[in-house]
Amino acid sequence: MFQNQEIPSVVVAELDDALLGEAFVLDVREPDEWDRGHIEGAKHIPLGELQERVGEVPLDQKVLCVCAVGGRSGMATQFLNQLGRDAINLDGGMHAWQVSGRPVSTV
Repeated sequence: MFQNQEIPSVVVAELDDALLGEAFVLDVREPDEWDRGHIEGAKHIPLGELQERVGEVPLDQKVLCVCAVGGRSGMATQFLNQLGRDAINLDGGMHAWQVSGRPVSTV
């Protein structure tokens, strides 16, 4: 499913509102992690379901992939880019997001 290659990524400190506003935020964590808090407006598709649910990821929009610290979302980024999506990994994931004081939704 995945090949080893450079994974496009961004750290939270470099994530500006313009990118966040235009991106489709894809959270690939497990349901219990999602329930504890996620980026508002994100789409939740656990990594294990991404291959079968990839049709839910837009073709014409940048995709920001998020997990706990960046490992699973890195795999998702790689997979999506191989399918022609414009995906980027959030390096540090939700851990870095929360440490930086960014808002977290539990709804």
